[in-house]
Amino acid sequence: MLERDIESVLFTQEQLAQRVQEIADQITADYQGKEITLVSVLRGSFVFMADLCRRIDLPCTVDFMSVSSYGSGTSSTGQVQITKDLSGDISGRHLLVVEDILDSGNTLSYLLKLLEQRKPASIRLCTLLDKPDRRVKPVEVHYSGFTIPDAFVVGYGLDYAEHYRNLPYIGILKPEVYGG
Repeated sequence: MLERDIESVLFTQEQLAQRVQEIADQITADYQGKEITLVSVLRGSFVFMADLCRRIDLPCTVDFMSVSSYGSGTSSTGQVQITKDLSGDISGRHLLVVEDILDSGNTLSYLLKLLEQRKPASIRLCTLLDKPDRRVKPVEVHYSGFTIPDAFVVGYGLDYAEHYRNLPYIGILKPEVYGG
């Protein structure tokens, strides 16, 4: 039923699984001998982080934040709001912020500065999708799954108006669905 709203599949379930494994292998190598805390930026990254976490061969803990600059629209409002903060103290910990998509950079720029003030041992960003054509604020990405064009994508945790998160692939939403 949801498939009828998809213009085309950008990344298949198999492509996603392969890329997540490659990222996990790199993270495992980079953090050898350390424990990391994965911070999922809810809600879009929960599927990606669950898959990534299971493939990282290191001791790790997880925590969650909910940050929004979109509301129910398709583009960032530029106003960042934290709707759920971390559960624990992160000082002295190695943080890996896990995000679904890096778009304008507004949200992640704000979030990374906020987390840095809490004195972690290190902080790196892992994003499944990078959309550089929309960037208005610079953000350093340490691990990136795929660079994508400026299209509205859904699936594998990404949504439009809270729908399509359960698609096992990432697809481009038909513009007539969101009024684009």
